[in-house]
Amino acid sequence: MSKVHTGLEEATDRADDDVVSVLVAQHGMIKDLLAEVKNRDGEVKQRAFDVLRELLAVHEAAEEVIVRPAARDTAGKAETDARNQEEAEAARVLEELEKRDVDLPEFDLLFAKLERMVLEHAEREEQEEFPALRAGHTEDELRTMAHRLREAEETAPTHPHPMAAGSPKLQRLTGPFASMLDRARDRLSGT
Repeated sequence: MSKVHTGLEEATDRADDDVVSVLVAQHGMIKDLLAEVKNRDGEVKQRAFDVLRELLAVHEAAEEVIVRPAARDTAGKAETDARNQEEAEAARVLEELEKRDVDLPEFDLLFAKLERMVLEHAEREEQEEFPALRAGHTEDELRTMAHRLREAEETAPTHPHPMAAGSPKLQRLTGPFASMLDRARDRLSGT
């Protein structure tokens, strides 16, 4: 089990949590990792980026498959389409960052763009999408979604896949195959 999955379980694995609480806790982890990457260099920065990259990939894929369909009914199509589009754009930037040396200035410039995108996206989710999700579902439904989200995270891709990002249908179709390839790649590279 990766550091990300262990960290997700420790931070968000309480049986009484609803999906919104789980996602907000994960947003906190993401914010901490963004700061860690920004304030480190060398191998420590690379490891922090690898953990952040995996967390973002897993988090967003699971959100798209579990949360967006439920939020579409409560927050509306325009809201969920906007969040999916933001995730697709962030996946493209994240994929570009994966190709760069973390110690070069262009990495930091592109990382600053990713950080802005991710923080703005999380804020919009927390201010617009999540309240509608809570208002439109019972506590039992929200707890069930949390359980389904955790299950989806266990098999989600660990690297960005911009072609599927932002599309719950493509995530469902390609996610398991992409996840299998990503996890093999991670094992071979030692990340």
